[in-house]
Amino acid sequence: MKKIVFLTGTRADFGKIKSLIQILESNNKFEVFLFVTGMHLQKEYGYTLIEVQRCNFKNIHTFQNHTSETTMDLTLAKTINGFSKYIKEIEPDMIIVHGDRVEALAGAIVGSLNNILVAHIEGGELSGTIDELIRHSISKLSHIHFVANKTAKKRLLQMGELEKSVYIIGSPDLDIMFSENLPNLSEVKAYYQIPFNEYAIVMFHPVTTEIDDMDNYASNFVNSLLAVNHNFVVIYPNNDLGSKIILKHYRQLNNNSRFKIFPSLKFEYFLTLLKKASFLIGNSSAGVREAPYYNLPSINIGTRQNNRVTHTSIINVSYDTDEITNAITKLNTNFQPENKKFSDFGNGNSAELFLDSLQEENIWQLNHQKQFKDF
Repeated sequence: MKKIVFLTGTRADFGKIKSLIQILESNNKFEVFLFVTGMHLQKEYGYTLIEVQRCNFKNIHTFQNHTSETTMDLTLAKTINGFSKYIKEIEPDMIIVHGDRVEALAGAIVGSLNNILVAHIEGGELSGTIDELIRHSISKLSHIHFVANKTAKKRLLQMGELEKSVYIIGSPDLDIMFSENLPNLSEVKAYYQIPFNEYAIVMFHPVTTEIDDMDNYASNFVNSLLAVNHNFVVIYPNNDLGSKIILKHYRQLNNNSRFKIFPSLKFEYFLTLLKKASFLIGNSSAGVREAPYYNLPSINIGTRQNNRVTHTSIINVSYDTDEITNAITKLNTNFQPENKKFSDFGNGNSAELFLDSLQEENIWQLNHQKQFKDF
């Protein structure tokens, strides 16, 4: 039996790996462990550990990596320390991390320096800001890559990764997006006491490489939302440097009947709200990844999603107030994206492809001493 440990630090990455954990837990060839840290344990951001625990996974370990300084380097250091101690206790055969967060980087560092196979989900992608540096660093520290598409695979090969170490499985959150078990809209609205018949979703995160401008960006964004006649479901930003600046400006929305504000939402409930929204606005990857699959219009603000895929449903704007409000007005005047099938990130069968890959004997024979393949 192979021991596999997943590391999760945010509500977003947990949504991505949830179906993968579930399919391994139901297979007697694997013993699954879950290391839960980061935003999951912060009450300010919804204490989403509760959502992890509700899945009834067998082996859940929690670790508080939050530091009072809230700088990414200290968070990285603390996570490395806690995760290193944990993996020495359970001695896993493989560590699985996702995306571009410092928690994932910590997992990759610990695994690679302790001669444990590291698998990275959704490497080989492009994005703006420091996220891209972290994502590519994780890829270079990882032995196995579960990527979303051929383009991501090509980038990893360009970075010197071996072709036999790259598996295309799509984006795992699609497994849940198109699940028949999503709650209906009335159930979600009742649970969260959302009174709106029509609404848009707001997800605006800090851009750490533009921290000196975040106060101005957040001010412009909130003023844009206040300037238009629309209802909004607002979800807190992630906890990167600059999040407190955004939350400070969100106080202007308190006691305004057009806004419902939440630290976090259950992933399945969020997907139902997203699917039925008028549009999504902000700078979240949900606007350029999940929204197009539902053919949902999105307004993507600023640089955070630079170099990500484009789609006719996405309107890209700067941080300028007038540009943002004009985009909202455009969507309110019967903007219709081209009804084009979006399949850049798979077809909702990632968990099955993931399991098939792990059942191959070759994946466990990959050399722990990484090789660089000249391109």
